[in-house]
Amino acid sequence: MKGFILALAFIFGTGFAFSQKYAYIDSDYILDQMPEYKEAKEKLDKLADRWTKDIEKRYEILKMKKENFAREEVLLPKEEKKKREGEIEKLETEAMQMQKTRFGVKGDYFQKRQELIKPIQDRVYEAMQKVASKRNYSFVFDKANQSNLIFADSKYDISNSVLKELKITVK
Repeated sequence: MKGFILALAFIFGTGFAFSQKYAYIDSDYILDQMPEYKEAKEKLDKLADRWTKDIEKRYEILKMKKENFAREEVLLPKEEKKKREGEIEKLETEAMQMQKTRFGVKGDYFQKRQELIKPIQDRVYEAMQKVASKRNYSFVFDKANQSNLIFADSKYDISNSVLKELKITVK
């Protein structure tokens, strides 16, 4: 009896699995075909470079101040030592705060990325949903961005269909 129930479960279970349709996209490939994504990414990269240089300058100034203080520390009176230590501490705190403000979890970089990149990604997602809905796909995986998809047959790639839905001609 157990064997019969197991056989039925296997037959119906595999039948269910075969009735589902799968596909995948390569979001990196899709985004690379979109000129507005390239422009947004370029803007974001320029901002990040500028902010990184500003932060690096602050750390360079901090490093110089620390080196100067280390050389002169022995010769300085107690009051001057405390004053310089306070200045160094303040500079260190400001540099770390600037780094957090620019690149922290809720920092400027994150906000700017949300503003520039997210709307484009949302458009790709909506187009992918339309294609999946039209073709009755149960699952659509993304092979980009460190996915766990180890192997995928190219006949299940719907990236070009998503681009077509976005009205983008493949180069």
